[in-house]
Amino acid sequence: MDQRGSESVALDEILSELRQTFRTGRTRPVAWRKAQLRAIIDLVQDNEERIFTALLEDLGKHPVESYRDEVGVVLKSAKQSLSCVEKWMAPKKGHLPLLFFPASGEVLPEPLGTVLIFSSWNFPISLALDPVIGAVAAGNTVVLKPSELAPACSSFLAETLPRYLDNRAVKVVTGGPNLGEQLLEQKWDKIFFTGSPQVGRIVMSAAARHLTPVTLELGGKCPTIVDTLSSTSEIKITVKRIAGGKWGPCSGQACIGIDYLLVEKKFCTMLVDLLMKTIRRFYGEGAKNMKNMCKIINKHQFERLQNLLKDPAVAASIVYGGSVDEERLLIEPTILLDPPLDAEIMTEEIFGPLLPIITLNNIQESIEFINARPKPLAMYVFTKDESFKQQLLQETSSGSVTFNDVMVQFICDSLPFGGVGQSGFGRYHGKYSFDAFSHEKAVMRRGFFPEIEPRYPPWNDFKLKFIRLAYNFDYLGLLLLMLGLKRN
Repeated sequence: MDQRGSESVALDEILSELRQTFRTGRTRPVAWRKAQLRAIIDLVQDNEERIFTALLEDLGKHPVESYRDEVGVVLKSAKQSLSCVEKWMAPKKGHLPLLFFPASGEVLPEPLGTVLIFSSWNFPISLALDPVIGAVAAGNTVVLKPSELAPACSSFLAETLPRYLDNRAVKVVTGGPNLGEQLLEQKWDKIFFTGSPQVGRIVMSAAARHLTPVTLELGGKCPTIVDTLSSTSEIKITVKRIAGGKWGPCSGQACIGIDYLLVEKKFCTMLVDLLMKTIRRFYGEGAKNMKNMCKIINKHQFERLQNLLKDPAVAASIVYGGSVDEERLLIEPTILLDPPLDAEIMTEEIFGPLLPIITLNNIQESIEFINARPKPLAMYVFTKDESFKQQLLQETSSGSVTFNDVMVQFICDSLPFGGVGQSGFGRYHGKYSFDAFSHEKAVMRRGFFPEIEPRYPPWNDFKLKFIRLAYNFDYLGLLLLMLGLKRN
């Protein structure tokens, strides 16, 4: 038997065990769900240093960044789910028409079954465990496929999860594209995917063969609009938040990271000058002297980003940065001023430390600019103009909008995280994660009295009147009709 055949057999055995576990009802009680959530908290707390080491090896992340974007995210999510899961599981009362009295209705969340989670390489711990938190809180059995592009983190998850979570209900499988293809050939009760739109299309196509529901957390070109600000302190805060949000999280390798800026021409020179000063202060100057930044994940991505700058018209637009350290896979924070809009850097998601700035005559033009492109996963707007805020909310579409800050919406579990259109669909975080892996089952309870005879044939004018009044909630009319006092 070849390797692919043996992997397929092993996968069949894993799925068979998970489905059998789910059928026994083992994962449904709140005690089991809370035990798994506590186990995830223990896993992260017990292995914090190992997580830091794996993230440093795969991406060059500093421990501060690793805690902020990975460890802290998982702990916050697991703790909130632990405190709320019992409430989330409880049936919600449904209000029924008086016509059916006495009767009761409720909406009962139930687990979907056996779910598949594909996680991404740029935040290989949080984007793996956060969906798992939602899946086990909802009472599912789970297969997690970490990204092979972050091998240290993938190995850590494969080795560590079985020692903490219920191994009969949660499995980690590791491998490359061939394993991904085999997983997609199977029938799942839900597929949750984080990654590129290109691979997202493959996942969705495979899921369609089995009519499997999917959540796709994709990406796109997330714009940041910078309105003209009058206060010096507000301008400095804006620049710090842009520099921290663009180059801080994984060197711009983030689906909700800033892709490009839109700014009025009259404000551009000041903005660029302040950005350059802030970059030097935060990250150093030149690729050889950089600090506090991640490396590019691999040689392929490094060369892809370099190629974006090789277009002569794009290279001519560089006003800051552009140097590289090929040995360490580092690219200096780079600012480009008005690169050609038809260049690849302005048509494809950048996913790296390159920042185009597009100048406008009037900031209102930003609305048309954004609407001429696919809907982004996130949009950031720095402005104090309330009417402009409302105009953006009403006239543009994106997964989220954040005013006067960058990326912080990701850690707010009371807000749903997800895309729209090409940037993905479905949502998670907090209660939304529980909902993503649950089915809300409608339950109605009735007795055998009274019976509503007009619902049955043979049909006549009286029954038509009765049904018309019932659908219009005209209960007085129904009463009069039954008493023979209402003719029309």
